[in-house]
Amino acid sequence: MLQPRLLFRRSQRVHFPLTNLSQSYATAVESVQVDQPASGAAGFAPPPKLDDKNATFAMRTYKPRTPGVRHLKRPINDHLWKGRPFLALTFAKKGHGKGGRNNSGRVTVRHRGGGHKRRIRMVDFKRMTPGKHRVERIEHDPGRSAHIALLNEEATGRKSYIVAAEGMRAGDVVQSYRAGIPKDLLESMGGVVDPGVLAAKTAFRGNCLPLHMIPIGTMVYCVGSTKGMGAVFCRSAGTYAIVMQKDDDTKGSGQKFVHVRLQSGEIRKVNREACATVGVASNPHYMHRQLGKAGRSRWLNIRPTVRGLAMNAADHPHGGGRGKSKGNVNPVSPWGMPAKGGYKTRKVRKPNKWVVTPRERNHGKRRVN
Repeated sequence: MLQPRLLFRRSQRVHFPLTNLSQSYATAVESVQVDQPASGAAGFAPPPKLDDKNATFAMRTYKPRTPGVRHLKRPINDHLWKGRPFLALTFAKKGHGKGGRNNSGRVTVRHRGGGHKRRIRMVDFKRMTPGKHRVERIEHDPGRSAHIALLNEEATGRKSYIVAAEGMRAGDVVQSYRAGIPKDLLESMGGVVDPGVLAAKTAFRGNCLPLHMIPIGTMVYCVGSTKGMGAVFCRSAGTYAIVMQKDDDTKGSGQKFVHVRLQSGEIRKVNREACATVGVASNPHYMHRQLGKAGRSRWLNIRPTVRGLAMNAADHPHGGGRGKSKGNVNPVSPWGMPAKGGYKTRKVRKPNKWVVTPRERNHGKRRVN
């Protein structure tokens, strides 16, 4: 709403082409340095490493007509749908803990409240329906950081939402192979399943497959953990996992597992029949955005955070005193819980059986006490 009004006022005073006016307000040349690209390539190799440390990408910045847009930076997503969502797949977010309260009315999550009204999109994380689905459009979802895609099943016309892959656009065709290999695909391979040919015909960006059908080294997102259930890992913007290993030996329970490496460095084993979508979750530059003003945090249902040092002694253990002094006490929460990690609750003699290699903690340094 801001751009057309300013553009109209300027066009009344100065008479020159409108193309120059659009360039004078919003630019997309702000350079942001990144360590590793998260482009939506669906290749069978890990993401390439950048040798050049000055690799950049464009962010949309604005001419500071007001203080609120001086520091505003947004990713460039001109391909997003500008209209309303598909209302049949949404419902109003009312009474769903917008104020950070539980079912008894007590605040369990602080600094939540207010915000713009929104509708919850019902995203299909299971993707059990086979057949071709055509992408109608890519939409913004206020309830998550990644974008969502509206799919239209070609056979029945039924619509559904999925988490969009980076690079997915309107008109793309995606499929789900969780229900099994289609008959025509099996006949094209001569009635015998060839893993190489199967991967070459199924492992495309946006396709949902069981993990045992995905080649080793492929980047995937929306990864499940058990058979028949939906995705639980790598659902945020720009996240992905890499298929590392496939177990051929059968355990005592008769199950086989696939090892995937998450972005934290943790290598985890999941069921071989669990789902995964080929590609990288969309909107990878979401982490580099800048809201520009405090009001945008309030629109996002985020309330201010007050430091304990600025409170009175009756309100916080760090409060009170003369000057900036917290009373020579270790940093704690308002209720006395240690703020630097709290108390240790992880059981040493009962590790997580699904974790093959744990993620690096404490920057790789082992904590002595």
